[in-house]
Amino acid sequence: MRIDLHTHSTASDGTDTPAELVRNALAAGLDVVALTDHDTVGGHAEARAALPEGLTLVTGAELSCRLDGISLHMLAYLFDPDEPELARERELVRDDRVPRAQAMVGKLRELGVPVTWEQVARIAGDGAVGRPHIATAMVELGVVDSVSDAFTSEWLANDGRAYVEKHELDPFDAIRLVKAAGGVTVFAHPLAVKRAVCLPESAIEKLAEAGLDGVEVDHMEHDASTRARLRGLAADLGLLTTGSSDYHGSRKTCRLGEYTTDPEIYGEIVRRATGAFPVPGAGG
Repeated sequence: MRIDLHTHSTASDGTDTPAELVRNALAAGLDVVALTDHDTVGGHAEARAALPEGLTLVTGAELSCRLDGISLHMLAYLFDPDEPELARERELVRDDRVPRAQAMVGKLRELGVPVTWEQVARIAGDGAVGRPHIATAMVELGVVDSVSDAFTSEWLANDGRAYVEKHELDPFDAIRLVKAAGGVTVFAHPLAVKRAVCLPESAIEKLAEAGLDGVEVDHMEHDASTRARLRGLAADLGLLTTGSSDYHGSRKTCRLGEYTTDPEIYGEIVRRATGAFPVPGAGG
């Protein structure tokens, strides 16, 4: 089995619609794909409806969190999307995305970048607006050559001149809420140092004590030594280890199935979940 547990669609900041994503996942030779858009489950219904025979869908989300001033992302799998407390927190994060993005547009304009809110809103469409949409606007304007080039201290990185903080969950609350909704939590790309300052290993230990299920190890932003370090830490803490593409369509260079999760690990995630179950494709 080939299993990719971290992908994004136009429901957040990917470029494939949910229907296109599941079709592309099958074409890429995947058996299982997780749709984990940022702070939303808005793409799940379309993905289910289009799910082709031979592909299984894992429903999930990537939750925006912050601890000690450091932003991090928590992958949540197979939770009940209607559980009210978790749904309310996702809504708070989503509601903050528009004013935050508008504030970043304002900062960019002060820095001489002629980006407009109308341009960013057009790029985001119905998705949950975020920095990749603003970065795409900067590419359109010729300010940077690629989306990744906008994520620097000069522009949109966490320490960037145009960065604006958003409402984010405390990761301990995120673990509690996902667990209460019957889901499973995996710390996404925990040592992706290019993104910003990373949490120390002692913080990951505390998250494990609070019920964190796993860490994403095999990821395009983890080199070989980082993966080895994470595997050792996971073994010491009794955490599951996953691998995934973090696919965003054409917005990033990663390919569907570029990194995958061991079938035994996937089986354990499914075993632990009680809020929802994987959806087998029936030829949608």
